[in-house]
Amino acid sequence: MSSVIPETDFAVRLRAAGLRPTRQRVALARVLFGDGHRHVTAESLHAEVRLAKSPVSLATVYNALNQFRDAGLLREVVVAPGRSYFDTNTGHHHHFFVETDNELHDFPSDDVTIAGLPSPPRGTKVSRVDVIVRVRR
Repeated sequence: MSSVIPETDFAVRLRAAGLRPTRQRVALARVLFGDGHRHVTAESLHAEVRLAKSPVSLATVYNALNQFRDAGLLREVVVAPGRSYFDTNTGHHHHFFVETDNELHDFPSDDVTIAGLPSPPRGTKVSRVDVIVRVRR
């Protein structure tokens, strides 16, 4: 029995998120979501898609990742100004960032207790708290 996910499943997933399933978006979704939760940069995803023989420009990858994020299919994890990873696990969790290897690793949000969080500005509410623990080898 094959574990290959049919193209139509990715098209359905994109449509359900409110996105038109273009050839490029389906190709990116296949690489992104075809094998469990993962963290990618635009550059690493672009390299993977090129290896899969899908002609997608780096600009298209950036645009699609931002569209997937805005549609709730991905979470963006900003580790430094101008340096983001995209996480296929959209559930609540936190990250270790291995600075020496540029790797992200998930850990459960239940493992963190946050005390003393200030009140948000008037007219706003806390939507999520992201914790990035930076480590070195």
